[in-house]
Amino acid sequence: MSQQATAPQAVHIDPEMQKAAKRATRIRWFIRLGLALAVIGVLAFVYWLLVLSKRVTTDDAYVGASTAQITAQISGPIISAPIGDTDPVKKDQVVATIDPTDFQIAVDRAKAELNQTQRKVQQYFANDKALAAQTSARETDIERANAQIASARASLARAEAEAGRRNKLAGSGAVSADEVTEADTRVQTARADVRTAEAALAQAKANVTVAGQQRQAAAVLIAGGGVDANPEVAASKAKLAQAELDLSRTVIKSPADGVIAKNVIEVGQRVQAGAPLMVVVPIQAAYVDANFKEVQLRKVHIGSDVTLVSDLYGKSVKYHGKVTGIAGGSGSAFSLIPAQNATGNWIKVVQRVPVRISLDPKELKEHPLRVGLSMKADVDVK
Repeated sequence: MSQQATAPQAVHIDPEMQKAAKRATRIRWFIRLGLALAVIGVLAFVYWLLVLSKRVTTDDAYVGASTAQITAQISGPIISAPIGDTDPVKKDQVVATIDPTDFQIAVDRAKAELNQTQRKVQQYFANDKALAAQTSARETDIERANAQIASARASLARAEAEAGRRNKLAGSGAVSADEVTEADTRVQTARADVRTAEAALAQAKANVTVAGQQRQAAAVLIAGGGVDANPEVAASKAKLAQAELDLSRTVIKSPADGVIAKNVIEVGQRVQAGAPLMVVVPIQAAYVDANFKEVQLRKVHIGSDVTLVSDLYGKSVKYHGKVTGIAGGSGSAFSLIPAQNATGNWIKVVQRVPVRISLDPKELKEHPLRVGLSMKADVDVK
Protein backbone atom coordinates (compact mmCIF):
# COMPACT_ATOMS: atom_id res chain seq x y z
CA MET A 1 0.00 0.00 0.00
CA SER A 2 1.30 3.40 -0.85
CA GLN A 3 2.07 6.08 1.73
CA GLN A 4 -0.52 8.36 0.23
CA ALA A 5 -3.24 5.76 0.68
CA THR A 6 -2.45 5.12 4.37
CA ALA A 7 -2.26 8.82 5.52
CA PRO A 8 -5.47 10.18 7.18
CA GLN A 9 -7.51 12.69 5.31
CA ALA A 10 -7.59 16.25 6.78
CA VAL A 11 -11.05 17.41 8.06
CA HIS A 12 -12.17 20.70 6.57
CA ILE A 13 -14.23 22.98 8.98
CA ASP A 14 -16.12 25.89 7.58
CA PRO A 15 -15.20 29.19 9.41
CA GLU A 16 -18.78 30.43 9.06
CA MET A 17 -20.07 27.43 10.90
CA GLN A 18 -17.58 28.04 13.70
CA LYS A 19 -18.75 31.61 14.05
CA ALA A 20 -22.37 30.50 14.09
CA ALA A 21 -21.64 27.89 16.78
CA LYS A 22 -19.84 30.42 18.95
CA ARG A 23 -22.67 32.91 18.45
CA ALA A 24 -25.22 30.31 19.45
CA THR A 25 -23.18 29.45 22.56
CA ARG A 26 -22.96 33.09 23.55
CA ILE A 27 -26.69 33.54 23.03
CA ARG A 28 -27.40 30.54 25.25
CA TRP A 29 -25.16 31.94 27.98
CA PHE A 30 -26.76 35.40 27.69
CA ILE A 31 -30.16 33.78 27.91
CA ARG A 32 -29.08 31.79 30.96
CA LEU A 33 -27.56 34.92 32.53
CA GLY A 34 -30.69 36.91 31.75
CA LEU A 35 -32.88 34.24 33.26
CA ALA A 36 -30.64 34.10 36.32
CA LEU A 37 -30.77 37.88 36.68
CA ALA A 38 -34.51 37.83 36.19
CA VAL A 39 -34.90 35.15 38.86
CA ILE A 40 -32.63 37.12 41.20
CA GLY A 41 -34.59 40.29 40.48
CA VAL A 42 -37.89 38.53 41.14
CA LEU A 43 -36.54 37.03 44.36
CA ALA A 44 -35.15 40.41 45.41
CA PHE A 45 -38.48 42.06 44.65
CA VAL A 46 -40.37 39.39 46.57
CA TYR A 47 -37.91 39.75 49.50
CA TRP A 48 -38.31 43.55 49.42
CA LEU A 49 -42.08 43.23 49.17
CA LEU A 50 -42.39 40.71 51.99
CA VAL A 51 -39.54 41.81 54.28
CA LEU A 52 -37.65 44.98 53.47
CA SER A 53 -40.74 47.07 52.66
CA LYS A 54 -42.05 46.31 56.14
CA ARG A 55 -38.87 47.27 58.00
CA VAL A 56 -36.58 50.28 58.25
CA THR A 57 -33.12 50.01 59.73
CA THR A 58 -30.28 52.24 60.84
CA ASP A 59 -26.94 51.74 62.53
CA ASP A 60 -26.84 55.41 63.57
CA ALA A 61 -28.23 54.59 67.03
CA TYR A 62 -26.76 55.00 70.50
CA VAL A 63 -27.64 54.03 74.06
CA GLY A 64 -28.73 56.84 76.35
CA ALA A 65 -30.06 57.27 79.88
CA SER A 66 -31.46 60.05 82.05
CA THR A 67 -28.54 60.43 84.44
CA ALA A 68 -29.07 61.64 88.00
CA GLN A 69 -26.57 64.17 89.33
CA ILE A 70 -25.76 64.05 93.03
CA THR A 71 -25.06 67.48 94.53
CA ALA A 72 -24.24 68.69 98.03
CA GLN A 73 -27.21 70.45 99.63
CA ILE A 74 -25.16 71.79 102.53
CA SER A 75 -21.56 72.89 103.02
CA GLY A 76 -19.02 70.94 105.05
CA PRO A 77 -16.04 68.58 105.00
CA ILE A 78 -16.39 65.05 103.63
CA ILE A 79 -15.66 62.44 106.30
CA SER A 80 -16.66 59.34 104.33
CA ALA A 81 -16.79 58.47 100.63
CA PRO A 82 -17.21 54.69 100.28
CA ILE A 83 -18.31 54.78 96.61
CA GLY A 84 -16.07 55.45 93.60
CA ASP A 85 -16.32 55.54 89.82
CA THR A 86 -17.81 52.46 88.09
CA ASP A 87 -19.23 51.16 91.40
CA PRO A 88 -22.84 49.91 91.21
CA VAL A 89 -25.25 51.51 93.71
CA LYS A 90 -28.82 50.95 94.85
CA LYS A 91 -31.40 53.61 95.53
CA ASP A 92 -30.92 55.27 98.97
CA GLN A 93 -27.47 53.72 99.36
CA VAL A 94 -25.02 56.02 101.18
CA VAL A 95 -22.39 57.38 98.79
CA ALA A 96 -20.79 60.07 101.00
CA THR A 97 -21.06 61.67 104.46
CA ILE A 98 -20.48 65.28 105.53
CA ASP A 99 -19.28 66.05 109.07
CA PRO A 100 -22.54 66.38 111.09
CA THR A 101 -21.10 68.05 114.25
CA ASP A 102 -22.13 71.63 113.51
CA PHE A 103 -25.56 70.55 112.29
CA GLN A 104 -26.19 68.45 115.42
CA ILE A 105 -25.40 71.51 117.55
CA ALA A 106 -27.86 73.53 115.47
CA VAL A 107 -30.55 70.92 116.12
CA ASP A 108 -29.93 70.98 119.88
CA ARG A 109 -30.06 74.78 119.88
CA ALA A 110 -33.33 74.77 117.92
CA LYS A 111 -34.86 72.28 120.38
CA ALA A 112 -33.92 74.51 123.34
CA GLU A 113 -35.42 77.55 121.60
CA LEU A 114 -38.60 75.63 120.90
CA ASN A 115 -38.97 74.65 124.57
CA GLN A 116 -38.38 78.24 125.63
CA THR A 117 -40.95 79.53 123.14
CA GLN A 118 -43.53 76.97 124.26
CA ARG A 119 -43.13 78.09 127.89
CA LYS A 120 -43.41 81.72 126.83
CA VAL A 121 -46.66 81.03 124.99
CA GLN A 122 -47.98 79.06 127.94
CA GLN A 123 -47.34 82.20 129.99
CA TYR A 124 -49.50 84.11 127.48
CA PHE A 125 -52.40 81.76 128.22
CA ALA A 126 -51.83 82.09 131.96
CA ASN A 127 -51.81 85.89 131.65
CA ASP A 128 -55.09 85.74 129.75
CA LYS A 129 -56.71 83.86 132.62
CA ALA A 130 -55.28 86.31 135.15
CA LEU A 131 -56.58 89.27 133.13
CA ALA A 132 -59.98 87.61 132.87
CA ALA A 133 -60.10 87.33 136.68
CA GLN A 134 -58.88 90.91 137.01
CA THR A 135 -61.65 92.12 134.66
CA SER A 136 -64.25 90.30 136.73
CA ALA A 137 -62.85 91.96 139.88
CA ARG A 138 -63.03 95.38 138.22
CA GLU A 139 -66.66 94.77 137.28
CA THR A 140 -67.33 93.92 140.95
CA ASP A 141 -65.74 97.27 141.90
CA ILE A 142 -68.36 98.98 139.69
CA GLU A 143 -71.18 97.23 141.53
CA ARG A 144 -69.60 98.19 144.84
CA ALA A 145 -69.23 101.79 143.71
CA ASN A 146 -72.90 101.90 142.65
CA ALA A 147 -73.89 100.58 146.05
CA GLN A 148 -71.75 103.22 147.77
CA ILE A 149 -73.35 105.93 145.63
CA ALA A 150 -76.79 104.73 146.58
CA SER A 151 -75.86 104.66 150.27
CA ALA A 152 -74.25 108.12 150.08
CA ARG A 153 -77.30 109.56 148.34
CA ALA A 154 -79.57 108.04 150.97
CA SER A 155 -77.42 109.53 153.74
CA LEU A 156 -77.53 112.88 151.94
CA ALA A 157 -81.31 112.75 151.73
CA ARG A 158 -81.60 112.03 155.45
CA ALA A 159 -79.12 114.77 156.29
CA GLU A 160 -81.00 117.29 154.11
CA ALA A 161 -84.35 116.31 155.67
CA GLU A 162 -82.99 116.62 159.20
CA ALA A 163 -81.32 119.93 158.40
CA GLY A 164 -84.62 121.23 156.97
CA ARG A 165 -86.54 120.32 160.11
CA ARG A 166 -83.97 121.93 162.37
CA ASN A 167 -83.93 125.08 160.30
CA LYS A 168 -87.75 125.34 160.67
CA LEU A 169 -87.52 124.89 164.47
CA ALA A 170 -84.65 127.32 164.81
CA GLY A 171 -87.01 130.33 164.46
CA SER A 172 -89.15 129.22 167.42
CA GLY A 173 -86.08 128.70 169.61
CA ALA A 174 -86.76 124.97 169.98
CA VAL A 175 -83.41 124.11 168.40
CA SER A 176 -80.14 125.73 169.22
CA ALA A 177 -77.89 127.30 166.62
CA ASP A 178 -75.25 124.64 167.21
CA GLU A 179 -77.70 121.89 166.28
CA VAL A 180 -78.60 123.73 163.08
CA THR A 181 -74.94 124.14 162.22
CA GLU A 182 -74.27 120.48 162.93
CA ALA A 183 -77.15 119.48 160.69
CA ASP A 184 -75.82 121.63 157.87
CA THR A 185 -72.37 120.11 158.34
CA ARG A 186 -73.80 116.61 158.01
CA VAL A 187 -75.46 117.65 154.75
CA GLN A 188 -72.14 118.90 153.38
CA THR A 189 -70.44 115.70 154.49
CA ALA A 190 -73.13 113.57 152.84
CA ARG A 191 -72.75 115.53 149.61
CA ALA A 192 -68.99 114.98 149.73
CA ASP A 193 -69.57 111.27 150.29
CA VAL A 194 -71.82 111.19 147.19
CA ARG A 195 -69.15 112.88 145.08
CA THR A 196 -66.53 110.45 146.44
CA ALA A 197 -68.73 107.47 145.58
CA GLU A 198 -69.33 108.83 142.09
CA ALA A 199 -65.57 109.32 141.64
CA ALA A 200 -65.02 105.73 142.81
CA LEU A 201 -67.57 104.56 140.21
CA ALA A 202 -65.76 106.43 137.44
CA GLN A 203 -62.47 104.95 138.58
CA ALA A 204 -63.96 101.45 138.63
CA LYS A 205 -65.32 101.91 135.11
CA ALA A 206 -61.92 103.14 133.92
CA ASN A 207 -60.25 100.15 135.55
CA VAL A 208 -62.66 97.82 133.75
CA THR A 209 -61.86 99.51 130.43
CA VAL A 210 -58.11 99.20 131.01
CA ALA A 211 -58.45 95.56 132.06
CA GLY A 212 -60.53 94.84 128.96
CA GLN A 213 -57.91 96.41 126.71
CA GLN A 214 -55.14 94.47 128.43
CA ARG A 215 -57.07 91.24 127.99
CA GLN A 216 -57.76 92.07 124.36
CA ALA A 217 -54.04 92.67 123.79
CA ALA A 218 -53.24 89.36 125.49
CA ALA A 219 -55.94 87.60 123.43
CA VAL A 220 -54.14 88.62 120.23
CA LEU A 221 -51.08 86.67 121.37
CA ILE A 222 -53.08 83.46 121.90
CA ALA A 223 -55.60 83.76 119.07
CA GLY A 224 -55.98 80.88 116.62
CA GLY A 225 -55.74 77.83 118.84
CA GLY A 226 -53.57 76.25 121.49
CA VAL A 227 -49.88 76.44 122.24
CA ASP A 228 -48.80 74.39 119.22
CA ALA A 229 -50.80 76.63 116.85
CA ASN A 230 -49.18 79.82 118.11
CA PRO A 231 -47.10 81.59 115.43
CA GLU A 232 -44.06 81.89 117.69
CA VAL A 233 -44.15 78.15 118.41
CA ALA A 234 -44.72 77.40 114.73
CA ALA A 235 -41.70 79.51 113.80
CA SER A 236 -39.55 77.69 116.35
CA LYS A 237 -40.79 74.34 115.03
CA ALA A 238 -39.94 75.38 111.48
CA LYS A 239 -36.45 76.36 112.61
CA LEU A 240 -36.03 72.99 114.30
CA ALA A 241 -37.32 71.19 111.19
CA GLN A 242 -34.81 73.07 109.04
CA ALA A 243 -31.98 72.16 111.41
CA GLU A 244 -33.02 68.49 111.37
CA LEU A 245 -33.27 68.58 107.56
CA ASP A 246 -29.76 70.02 107.30
CA LEU A 247 -28.54 67.29 109.65
CA SER A 248 -30.15 64.59 107.52
CA ARG A 249 -28.49 66.06 104.43
CA THR A 250 -25.07 65.28 105.87
CA VAL A 251 -25.73 61.71 104.72
CA ILE A 252 -25.70 61.77 100.91
CA LYS A 253 -27.64 58.93 99.26
CA SER A 254 -28.06 57.71 95.72
CA PRO A 255 -31.37 58.85 94.17
CA ALA A 256 -31.64 55.77 91.92
CA ASP A 257 -30.15 52.41 91.04
CA GLY A 258 -27.25 52.61 88.64
CA VAL A 259 -23.50 53.00 88.21
CA ILE A 260 -21.39 55.85 89.61
CA ALA A 261 -19.61 58.15 87.18
CA LYS A 262 -17.72 61.46 87.43
CA ASN A 263 -16.93 61.08 91.13
CA VAL A 264 -14.95 64.20 92.13
CA ILE A 265 -14.88 64.00 95.95
CA GLU A 266 -12.23 62.82 98.38
CA VAL A 267 -12.25 62.35 102.16
CA GLY A 268 -11.31 65.63 103.87
CA GLN A 269 -12.44 67.76 100.97
CA ARG A 270 -14.78 70.64 101.90
CA VAL A 271 -17.74 70.89 99.57
CA GLN A 272 -20.10 73.81 99.06
CA ALA A 273 -23.87 73.67 98.83
CA GLY A 274 -24.90 73.04 95.25
CA ALA A 275 -21.52 71.62 94.19
CA PRO A 276 -21.81 68.52 91.92
CA LEU A 277 -20.26 65.46 93.54
CA MET A 278 -20.94 62.54 91.18
CA VAL A 279 -23.37 61.20 88.61
CA VAL A 280 -25.53 58.08 88.80
CA VAL A 281 -26.19 56.41 85.44
CA PRO A 282 -29.36 54.28 85.71
CA ILE A 283 -28.34 51.64 83.17
CA GLN A 284 -31.41 49.55 84.05
CA ALA A 285 -33.53 52.35 82.58
CA ALA A 286 -31.44 52.86 79.44
CA TYR A 287 -33.04 53.74 76.11
CA VAL A 288 -31.85 54.10 72.53
CA ASP A 289 -31.88 57.20 70.33
CA ALA A 290 -31.91 56.03 66.71
CA ASN A 291 -31.31 58.62 63.98
CA PHE A 292 -33.42 57.62 60.97
CA LYS A 293 -33.36 59.27 57.58
CA GLU A 294 -36.37 61.46 56.91
CA VAL A 295 -37.45 59.16 54.05
CA GLN A 296 -37.60 56.24 56.49
CA LEU A 297 -40.08 57.84 58.88
CA ARG A 298 -43.12 57.59 56.63
CA LYS A 299 -44.49 54.54 58.43
CA VAL A 300 -42.67 54.82 61.77
CA HIS A 301 -45.02 55.77 64.60
CA ILE A 302 -45.18 55.63 68.39
CA GLY A 303 -45.71 52.04 69.50
CA SER A 304 -43.86 50.43 66.57
CA ASP A 305 -41.93 47.28 67.50
CA VAL A 306 -38.14 47.51 67.25
CA THR A 307 -35.44 44.84 67.22
CA LEU A 308 -31.99 46.03 68.24
CA VAL A 309 -28.49 44.61 68.19
CA SER A 310 -25.58 45.96 70.23
CA ASP A 311 -21.99 46.06 69.04
CA LEU A 312 -21.07 45.04 72.59
CA TYR A 313 -22.71 41.60 72.42
CA GLY A 314 -23.03 41.08 68.68
CA LYS A 315 -25.90 39.60 66.68
CA SER A 316 -26.30 36.69 69.07
CA VAL A 317 -28.05 38.98 71.60
CA LYS A 318 -31.15 40.80 70.43
CA TYR A 319 -33.09 43.44 72.30
CA HIS A 320 -36.76 44.19 71.78
CA GLY A 321 -38.26 47.61 72.29
CA LYS A 322 -40.91 50.07 71.17
CA VAL A 323 -40.85 53.53 69.68
CA THR A 324 -41.85 55.94 72.48
CA GLY A 325 -41.24 59.27 70.78
CA ILE A 326 -40.10 61.06 67.65
CA ALA A 327 -38.10 64.28 67.98
CA GLY A 328 -39.70 67.56 67.02
CA GLY A 329 -36.91 68.37 64.56
CA SER A 330 -33.87 66.99 62.81
CA GLY A 331 -30.52 66.74 64.52
CA SER A 332 -29.06 69.61 62.51
CA ALA A 333 -31.96 71.89 63.47
CA PHE A 334 -30.97 71.66 67.14
CA SER A 335 -27.22 71.70 66.62
CA LEU A 336 -25.05 74.44 68.08
CA ILE A 337 -24.64 76.04 64.65
CA PRO A 338 -27.74 75.22 62.54
CA ALA A 339 -27.24 74.85 58.81
CA GLN A 340 -27.91 77.95 56.69
CA ASN A 341 -29.10 76.88 53.23
CA ALA A 342 -29.90 80.35 51.82
CA THR A 343 -26.90 80.24 49.50
CA GLY A 344 -26.42 79.83 45.77
CA ASN A 345 -24.44 76.61 46.07
CA TRP A 346 -27.00 74.74 48.12
CA ILE A 347 -26.86 70.94 48.03
CA LYS A 348 -29.70 68.86 49.44
CA VAL A 349 -28.63 66.63 52.32
CA VAL A 350 -30.92 63.94 53.65
CA GLN A 351 -31.73 64.86 57.24
CA ARG A 352 -31.91 62.48 60.17
CA VAL A 353 -34.51 62.66 62.92
CA PRO A 354 -33.90 61.15 66.40
CA VAL A 355 -36.37 58.46 67.43
CA ARG A 356 -36.57 57.42 71.10
CA ILE A 357 -36.82 53.64 71.68
CA SER A 358 -37.53 52.01 75.03
CA LEU A 359 -35.97 48.65 75.88
CA ASP A 360 -37.27 45.56 77.65
CA PRO A 361 -36.14 45.79 81.33
CA LYS A 362 -35.72 42.01 81.58
CA GLU A 363 -33.37 41.93 78.60
CA LEU A 364 -31.46 44.90 80.00
CA LYS A 365 -31.05 43.07 83.30
CA GLU A 366 -29.68 39.99 81.53
CA HIS A 367 -27.38 41.95 79.23
CA PRO A 368 -26.65 45.42 80.70
CA LEU A 369 -25.72 48.25 78.35
CA ARG A 370 -23.65 51.36 78.89
CA VAL A 371 -24.45 54.90 77.84
CA GLY A 372 -23.02 55.82 74.45
CA LEU A 373 -22.75 52.28 73.02
CA SER A 374 -23.58 51.81 69.34
CA MET A 375 -26.75 49.94 68.36
CA LYS A 376 -28.43 48.80 65.16
CA ALA A 377 -32.19 49.36 65.13
CA ASP A 378 -34.69 47.54 62.95
CA VAL A 379 -38.26 48.94 63.09
CA ASP A 380 -41.23 46.83 62.04
CA VAL A 381 -43.50 49.09 59.93
CA LYS A 382 -45.83 46.51 58.41
